[in-house]
Amino acid sequence: MKRLFDFFLSLLGLIILFPLIISFSFLIFLQDLKNPFYIASRVGKNGIPFNMIKFRSMIVNASASGVDSTASDDKRITTIGRIVRKFKIDEIPQLFNVMIGEMSFVGPRPNVESETRMYSKVEQRILTVKPGITDFSSIVFSDEGDILEGSDDPDLKYNQIIRPWKSRLALLYIDNRTLMIDIKIIIWTVLGVFSKKYVLKNITNFLKSIKSDNLLIQVCKRVEEPIAFHPPGFNKIISKRN
Repeated sequence: MKRLFDFFLSLLGLIILFPLIISFSFLIFLQDLKNPFYIASRVGKNGIPFNMIKFRSMIVNASASGVDSTASDDKRITTIGRIVRKFKIDEIPQLFNVMIGEMSFVGPRPNVESETRMYSKVEQRILTVKPGITDFSSIVFSDEGDILEGSDDPDLKYNQIIRPWKSRLALLYIDNRTLMIDIKIIIWTVLGVFSKKYVLKNITNFLKSIKSDNLLIQVCKRVEEPIAFHPPGFNKIISKRN
């Protein structure tokens, strides 16, 4: 049922958003006359790598810097790239990945291999499902770039204050996933563009309904900046990125 839902919804999305895809492909190409798409190697279900398609929001060969996490003040981001990142337009081409079965509409966000190698045994369970375009953490940490802004080491900061909660939300989704939850997350993702506060209230109410951890609920309210914590399966905060 989930696969059929993903296929037909991604096909419909590609048809409806085709004019937008063509428009931004052209705009991104015009800025430097380079490929408007970025093919990113990510780890999929069962640890199998796949090529995730995104609109390119950075300069060509930006990955050569060796930095995987992106702060909002990252100098590699292009002018048009700031727009596509702000409104999550860069994620639209992933509808192709969903249509061919490499991704799902809803699921844990796919990560780079260097990050998944750092997963604890508990976190490894995240790789037992297809990665998705959106999930709880995509909404809660939609401002990830702003959180990492100004950091001397955005990759380390990501592992200290975003990964611990992102992984917990991914595991929570795996334990509670249903087609209805997927539909709610898709709706919340869209509504979050207009009122993140309203959506976060809905998410925290859902977490309360399934008796989730109180600390995770507090973090998801996003009243305060997320705190450094240990990832699931570890007993201490990450102090260095291997």
